[in-house]
Amino acid sequence: MLRALAIFLIWSVVHTASAAADLVSPGERLNLFEEAYAGAIAALDETHVTLKSGKKILIDDGLRKSHQNRLTNADLEDMLSQIYPTITCMSIDEKPVRNFDPGRIRNDTFMKAVFGQSAKEVRKELVTIDWFGQKLQVTRRLGVANALKRVEADLRRIKELDTSFVRNMGGTFNWRRIAGTKRMSVHSFAAAVDLNTKKADYWRWSGGKPGNVPKYKNRVPANIVAAFEKHGFIWGGRWYHYDTMHFEYRPAIMAIARLAEQRGCAK
Repeated sequence: MLRALAIFLIWSVVHTASAAADLVSPGERLNLFEEAYAGAIAALDETHVTLKSGKKILIDDGLRKSHQNRLTNADLEDMLSQIYPTITCMSIDEKPVRNFDPGRIRNDTFMKAVFGQSAKEVRKELVTIDWFGQKLQVTRRLGVANALKRVEADLRRIKELDTSFVRNMGGTFNWRRIAGTKRMSVHSFAAAVDLNTKKADYWRWSGGKPGNVPKYKNRVPANIVAAFEKHGFIWGGRWYHYDTMHFEYRPAIMAIARLAEQRGCAK
């Protein structure tokens, strides 16, 4: 279906935020996107994704955008434009380059269509899971709850696990906009979790401003990040605008990341 799709997409120079961007073609990214959201996508052609609800979402609006514009007005191509580096490809304490926010660029229309248009709709899909003695509410849609259960099981198997990071979790479902923006948080869709906030670091807390985050800090161990990545979650510590407590379920982003990893990580 997508064999010729790359012909129809125009990728501007500003999208290439890392050398890994050349490892996975636009067509391959969209193939993986379609596979990851097979439960929600009915069809995908040269211009639109059609969801099983019948809703159509534009793939590429053809506009050249600054990083801030991609954040505030992302199409699906923008959402897949930066390739997330797995823990194998990027060391745990490596500072992301300026405006490299893989996965932080999201299309709210798509996210709402997949997970719920309102807090009421999302709540209908919530399930409660056990997490290191704590009860967490997350969505069952797209297998998020089951994926998080597998993360917890893998973490429990780590003998040297520092459990202070995964106890007293910071939160899951919370229908809200991201601070200082009009964009929806992935917590709104119950598809994100925050680790213990006392063990976390955040770009705004360090005095950073949009597009200017001079300080990077992380305390989250690599083994925790690896367990989440294994089951389709991306880590906010990989963003220039970092949020080290934050993990969100993004199976397409992780599928693309794995393919880039297999091809050598572009180191």
